[in-house]
Amino acid sequence: MKIATWFSEFKNDLPASIVVFFVALPLCLGIALASGAPLFAGVIAGIVGGIVVGMFSGSQLGVSGPAAGLAVIVLTAIGTLGSFQSFLLAVVMAGVIQYLLGYFKAGFIAYFVPSSVIKGMLTGIGLLIVLKQIPHALGYDFDYQGSESFVQADGSNTFSALVDAWSLLTPGALLIAAVSMLILVLWDTTLTKKHRLFELLQGPIVVVLVGILFNWLFQNGILNFTLADSQIVHLPVAHSVSDLLGQFTTPDFSQITNIEIYKVAVVMAIVASLETLLCVEATDKLDPLKRITPTNQELKAQGIGNVLSGLIGGLPITQVIVRSSANITFGAKTKLSAILHGIWLLLSAVTIASLLNMIPLASLAAILIMVGYKLAKPSLFANMYKLGWEQFAPFIATVVAILLTDLLTGIAIGLVVGVFYTLHHSYRNSHYMKETTTTKDGREVHHIVLAEEISFFNKASILKVLELIPGNAKVIIDCSNCKSIAYDVVEYIRDYPLHAKLKNIEVETIKFIQPKY
Repeated sequence: MKIATWFSEFKNDLPASIVVFFVALPLCLGIALASGAPLFAGVIAGIVGGIVVGMFSGSQLGVSGPAAGLAVIVLTAIGTLGSFQSFLLAVVMAGVIQYLLGYFKAGFIAYFVPSSVIKGMLTGIGLLIVLKQIPHALGYDFDYQGSESFVQADGSNTFSALVDAWSLLTPGALLIAAVSMLILVLWDTTLTKKHRLFELLQGPIVVVLVGILFNWLFQNGILNFTLADSQIVHLPVAHSVSDLLGQFTTPDFSQITNIEIYKVAVVMAIVASLETLLCVEATDKLDPLKRITPTNQELKAQGIGNVLSGLIGGLPITQVIVRSSANITFGAKTKLSAILHGIWLLLSAVTIASLLNMIPLASLAAILIMVGYKLAKPSLFANMYKLGWEQFAPFIATVVAILLTDLLTGIAIGLVVGVFYTLHHSYRNSHYMKETTTTKDGREVHHIVLAEEISFFNKASILKVLELIPGNAKVIIDCSNCKSIAYDVVEYIRDYPLHAKLKNIEVETIKFIQPKY
């Protein structure tokens, strides 16, 4: 896409970019905290993911940044490698590997994920967002922003945290969250239909401003509520240019011969690439225009982003479904929104960090709950159920598994269920039986027509139907439609006449050609 066309939807992309910026900021900080890295490393990753990856990516609506799915890997890797600087070298190497994956066209992997699993991923993430953000909305903030794991760092889990949140809620946070949700619902259902102004000024932007106002009223004693430090955004404040530059870190290139660096780099490249490709598929599903992202170009863009992020002190980057879905939900049309959100992160770190540190997490939780609800609407469950178990089973398995484990594990379980149904479908559709006829001498004729593709998994169903042929009958095994028959099935059909003689069954084959193996 030419740069000039990026501004064709500026009126939609600008407000969406501001919303994504507000969503991304606490996520960048929370993931950095969970990763055991400097907080500013998360902001750097968000900036690079927005501006650099956004420019090189072929995705029109995807937003990249630090991912919660890599937090545990990062935390472990920093400890294994001994320093954050050594870890940054691994991030650079991971970026090089990702670029090579794109160059060698490994992006095709994304197309092997069934639609039912992708929809389950989106719905699972939507429910996860809602469940994870309710405690933040109530002021119970022990789990970091952006967490995707069922088991939390403090030993509790997604569901027990909800119970704890109600018993330890903060009235001030609850007030802000309630007002924020009311604004978002009114904005979405009523106000945008009243005047063009409400379409241009997104409800989440108003929610953030109202949240800052409430926090100011609390701090000045005008309203008798308080918020703890853990209940507001904490962006590192640079008081001078030297302070800002001091937050950037460079890799330790003296570790270039350390084999552990490359082990960590390979793991990060594989996990980051899988998360990105899955997110690309999910984002394309959500795109109202159903544009298709070139996956190999995306891997190259992510590789470039990770190389740069590692060189200047940032966390590893992937395309992230939470930010991408927020981008789509609030009206983005082109990649300009993702690029602008990165610019806002950069400018905020330089200029208004102290103001952003007035934003209550309860306000941002309300925005994310709205995003989560739109991803997991109840009607989606009903629609998937109507499609039958072959679609519904992988869908619901993915949803439940994501809620009870984490994103990648949940998708893997959904894929296993999807493969099972694919094999079952293949098993059932290996052949069809023409109507049974009778010869002049009273012998029944059973005509079996095999499908175009016969794999090893079809062997059981073919064996079963042949074993059910009654004695003294005739069976015709029709291979005229077959383009490929697995050796196991060829071997069985070849040997079947020997077995059939015992039951006095006459066997005729049509176009059965035994391939040379």
